[in-house]
Amino acid sequence: MSEATVLFDAPGPRARVRYRLIAVLGGLVLIGVLVFVLVRLGDPANNQLDPAKWLPFLTAGAWTSYLLPGLAGTLVAAVTSVVLSIILGMALGIGRLVQRRWVRWVCGAFVEFFRSVPVLMMMLFAYYAGLYTLRISGQALPLFGVVVGLTVYNSCVLAELVRSGVNALPAGQRESGLAIGLTPLKTLTIIELPQAITAMLPSMLSQLVVILKDSALGSMITYLDLLRSGGYLASAYANLIPTLIVLAVIYIVLNSLLTRLAGVVQTRLRRGPRAVVTQKVTAGMVPSVAAEPDVPPTIMPPPDHRPGREKPHR
Repeated sequence: MSEATVLFDAPGPRARVRYRLIAVLGGLVLIGVLVFVLVRLGDPANNQLDPAKWLPFLTAGAWTSYLLPGLAGTLVAAVTSVVLSIILGMALGIGRLVQRRWVRWVCGAFVEFFRSVPVLMMMLFAYYAGLYTLRISGQALPLFGVVVGLTVYNSCVLAELVRSGVNALPAGQRESGLAIGLTPLKTLTIIELPQAITAMLPSMLSQLVVILKDSALGSMITYLDLLRSGGYLASAYANLIPTLIVLAVIYIVLNSLLTRLAGVVQTRLRRGPRAVVTQKVTAGMVPSVAAEPDVPPTIMPPPDHRPGREKPHR
């Protein structure tokens, strides 16, 4: 029997035909919806597909005055939040795994509370806390709200990924570290944590992509990001739908580049010396019986040839 990497049987001929039929019908429905939307947008009453509404994107003023400053604001908030989320997430993940019970309780309460709060609510809370408590003003105030909200939420998610990755490692990893004289904390940080990060890297990189997209929520607290700058451009040129389409394309390009970079990093780390070797999952098959181990020859002679056991000559 050959091994498979899925937990279900391969579809048969009828199932493949049924899947293709569903795919064709779904594609036709999507095409119909797209045609309907384009027809309604091209209606003279709406006048959203007029070529004149796309002309501002061919001028330098629309980019230098609106789109590029907004893109810079999005990248600043996203990069800052990514760095702080990784640092705080690692600290919280380690705190949930140490032996001191009170540290685990504090880190666990922090993670469970802020992971359940919406990101926009944390941005609003950080915005007004910075305004009334820290006396922050100017453009730094909305940036503070965006970065704090994104950092707190995503660090909690990364902490849970770290904890899950460490708990998924074989118990022998920890036992080997303790056996050579390492303390539990050094065993966690030197042996277990690097392997857990490598194993959970795809989920972590996906969460970093989410940070870039969630930075658009900063427009709700007057942060000058790409979405808010696009709103100003749409108000200036009265081309809301074309502006939203251009913004969507920019976000898609940014996320695609970040995903490609994450794939390169993931490939390099998985080929490194700390890569975690995983076993293939069989599709409901019983594993084959292991072969008999090779027994090395002993120094004892066979029973029939031991001294004093020779057969008498007849």
